[in-house]
Amino acid sequence: MVVGSGGREHALVETLAASPLGPEMYAAPGNPGIARIAEVAGIPADDLISLRDFATQNEIDLTVVGPESPLIGGIAECFWEADLKIFGPSRAASRIEGSKIFAKELMSHAGVPTASFDAFDAEPAALAHLRRLKDFPVVIKADGAAAGKGVTVAHSREEAEGAVRAAFEGKFGSAGERIIIEEYLEGREASIFVITDGQEMLPFLPAQDYKRIYDGDEGPNTGGMGAYSPVMWMEPATYAMVLEEIIRPTIHQLALIGAPYTGLLYAGVMMTETGPKALEFNCRFGDPETQVILPRLGTDLLELIIAAEVGNIAGREITWSADKAVCVVLASEGYPETSSSGDEISGLENIPTGVYIYHAGTEERDGNFYTAGGRVLNVVGTGSTIIEARARAYAAVEQIHFDGLQYRTDIALEAIELEDL
Repeated sequence: MVVGSGGREHALVETLAASPLGPEMYAAPGNPGIARIAEVAGIPADDLISLRDFATQNEIDLTVVGPESPLIGGIAECFWEADLKIFGPSRAASRIEGSKIFAKELMSHAGVPTASFDAFDAEPAALAHLRRLKDFPVVIKADGAAAGKGVTVAHSREEAEGAVRAAFEGKFGSAGERIIIEEYLEGREASIFVITDGQEMLPFLPAQDYKRIYDGDEGPNTGGMGAYSPVMWMEPATYAMVLEEIIRPTIHQLALIGAPYTGLLYAGVMMTETGPKALEFNCRFGDPETQVILPRLGTDLLELIIAAEVGNIAGREITWSADKAVCVVLASEGYPETSSSGDEISGLENIPTGVYIYHAGTEERDGNFYTAGGRVLNVVGTGSTIIEARARAYAAVEQIHFDGLQYRTDIALEAIELEDL
């Protein structure tokens, strides 16, 4: 069973369903795209007790969790208490995403390179700190998980003060009750993923994502408007440095404090002039990075997950397709501030070879698909080059329509210049 309802979960279900082990697939709550390849149960991802009971009643052998909120809420412990197998970290280990302050303190103890920071639990102290700062921009982060939207890069003191006030006034709910003000890092950012059994790790290939809503990285942050893989600008030696200086010490430190991490660990890493530095950690598969990584995976994902769940990944290797992948996210009108829904989607028929369509915010009525708000569809093109993968993705995008559709036109554009043809 896959828990979740977005494009990431659609990609996970599709990949796991293709396993040679021939699993019978379930999803909760799933979405209309997932419903075509798995039995869906209308159980919200945060209803841990109902998910546990459903898994027990249907004799689910393994549950894979997509979104962060059930993990931060303790779904792993809930399932373990019922002797159910689940792929995802404990509530204690999930604090690496559930609390930015916890993550920064963990990195500090582990010697992981990261931006300098100060933490605050009250608005007056945070504003006083900003008045003492001379250099801008700075980064304001809500302490808790905020669906990728709790980060503000403030280019002036006034902008920073506005972000601080918004957080403490409830813009991000309980996630903003504490905040971090941290050093702004310059460089190129990449998303790094490893599967770990708490001791050993198996690295996936890195991906590049696009967080802002508009072309040229303009506008507010979103959950992610696109991605591509591989990341051509990252040298193998640099990637190895990230694994050994950022990922491995973090896994080791979590084990040291009694919160061993089993599952998929995701690090956002900035390549600065002084070397790679960790921006943040997430306790789950990335979205939309998963959608460009899984189509390239040559090894059986289900077998890897089972090996990690039982603590047996040492000595294993992951194989990858030579193909490249580009994902373009189609969002509804008003996203990310507001979000329209109920608009009919057309053009999903006759999708060409080499293109994957992952449903994210859709609903189905009388055989037709409609928008359900937010990020609606993920269109992934694959090909032997980034140029080919990107062309396929955007050709498919041009075929799809719904009222208010918005998407970025510059996904993977810079990668074309870096590609060694």
